[in-house]
Amino acid sequence: MNYSQQHVNEAIAILNTLNVDAIEKMAELLATVKQNQGRLFFLGVGGSAGNCSHAVNDFRKIVGIESYAPTDNVSELTARTNDEGWQTIFVEWLKTSRLGEKDALFILSVGGGNLEKNISPNLVEALKYAKAVGAKITGIVGRDGGYTAKVADVCAIVPTVNAETITPHSEAFQAVIWHLLVSHPKLKANETKWESAVK
Repeated sequence: MNYSQQHVNEAIAILNTLNVDAIEKMAELLATVKQNQGRLFFLGVGGSAGNCSHAVNDFRKIVGIESYAPTDNVSELTARTNDEGWQTIFVEWLKTSRLGEKDALFILSVGGGNLEKNISPNLVEALKYAKAVGAKITGIVGRDGGYTAKVADVCAIVPTVNAETITPHSEAFQAVIWHLLVSHPKLKANETKWESAVK
């Protein structure tokens, strides 16, 4: 078997073992945020930060939820990293945005954050703050979900089928799952271009 076939087979195995009940609960949580006129804050680093930008577009345009990603503001991100340190970049951003109980954090991450291993401590600090102010927490994460899975109201964990390909599958399935969510009848408010063009 060549690598391409192996990778595709792993993706099929992930699809077959995704917890769709958790994804349905995510849709319900997000529908409640929208109904309450709350905001959605997407947090992620690395490739997941890029996914956050794309997700913000989809949730704003297709679902109609006011959504933001701190990583889209590179000036503030780098100023906070330089002046305050990497660990606090998200929590301080959320304080300025007045994160509240009507709002939600949406974490996109491979590991979900782990203070003991110093992995994405900025996510952990943001999650602690969200809990303190009563904001909702959801996310799409890989491996065991880390700190995100421990504190989230509901979280989708991308199953590990090969320890050598945790990152590419986790980041790829972030997109699969959030596209499912923005297409979900409980959330979708606006037609997308190509679907409306063929009607």
